[in-house]
Amino acid sequence: MLPKERVAAIFEHEPTDRVPIYMGSMSSRVASEILGRPRACTGGGVVQYYESCAWWEGGDDGHAEFEERAFQDAIDLPRALDLDYVRPAYWRLREKPTQRIDECTFLYGEPDGVYRVMRFDPDTELYQIIDQHPKPVTTIEGIERQVEVMEKHLPDYKPTETIAADWRKAMDLHGDVRAVQAGGVGVGIPNRDPVWLMAVALRPDLIGRYLDGMAERNCRKAEVLGRLGARYAHGGGDFAGRNGPNYSPKAFHELMLPALRKTSDGCHRHGVYHMFASDGDLWPVADDLFGASGVDAFYEIDVRAGMDLRRLRHTFPHLTLLGGINSYTLHRGTPDDVVRETLAALEAAHELGSMMIGCSNLVVSQTPMDNFWAMMETLWANR
Repeated sequence: MLPKERVAAIFEHEPTDRVPIYMGSMSSRVASEILGRPRACTGGGVVQYYESCAWWEGGDDGHAEFEERAFQDAIDLPRALDLDYVRPAYWRLREKPTQRIDECTFLYGEPDGVYRVMRFDPDTELYQIIDQHPKPVTTIEGIERQVEVMEKHLPDYKPTETIAADWRKAMDLHGDVRAVQAGGVGVGIPNRDPVWLMAVALRPDLIGRYLDGMAERNCRKAEVLGRLGARYAHGGGDFAGRNGPNYSPKAFHELMLPALRKTSDGCHRHGVYHMFASDGDLWPVADDLFGASGVDAFYEIDVRAGMDLRRLRHTFPHLTLLGGINSYTLHRGTPDDVVRETLAALEAAHELGSMMIGCSNLVVSQTPMDNFWAMMETLWANR
């Protein structure tokens, strides 16, 4: 089978000649080692930092070169690792800095007005806000204004084919052989902000309106993706940790479930699979999230938080699973630990089907290369 045929088969719950493999996300340092090139433009904040450097050092021409290099790095990884599934792009910033404070720090906005300062940490590859003016203060009244603005503009929201630009470019190069992921159907509550969590309890009507607006936008994006031929729409939104969701199962059932179901229905109308991601222990809401919602696939599977591949397949036989190898194991474990976890995931996939195995989330920058190659060699030899 061709890689794209294996991926299609696991979504249709059909047998494959071997287990398809993928990587959820790849740090720049590890990708640079794999590709044999410096400063590979993959990962999280590091890509945003490199983009800012390109704009600052080379202007618009330098930024155009960065864009091409970032795309090339992303699509070269699947070939280098013989993956079945292509991630065509990583997180971008798309904003010119107005001041470089030091080698790792940029300012965006107006130094004497509204601005934010971001600093890059080369060890972790994080790029984070360290200062901004004015200081953001979230209030329930502010959330309501945000929802009102979204609702005001929603009737005129008409996504264009630019939402799939990276997907289309990757399909031109990989589409005859490999499956290519698309994005754009995320839905979730900004649950790391305590004021949003207060609003879940005090103003559920407001949160419901917010989620419904997101779901409506997703349905319109799904129409564009389906028309172009994209089948795998990544979505979701982190909302849990190792101790479970950040808000109650009751709130999930009453607020998130309708938005997820609406998104799933919109995807299915246009021949698109709705894929959901979140770290953490999701079992307290699993019946709604993986059953009643209509979600087709689950990725970023957090094995350390109890999201066991076998239990998931037995409980939700319609669900396609992507992952099975934890970032923590790759980062902190020994090569033997990595081999054991990789073999366990592959054995589950061989026995139960409908799985694509790989690192569920980011292969972090400090991952020992011996661990990474232990995973890949085990995948190649036993898939």
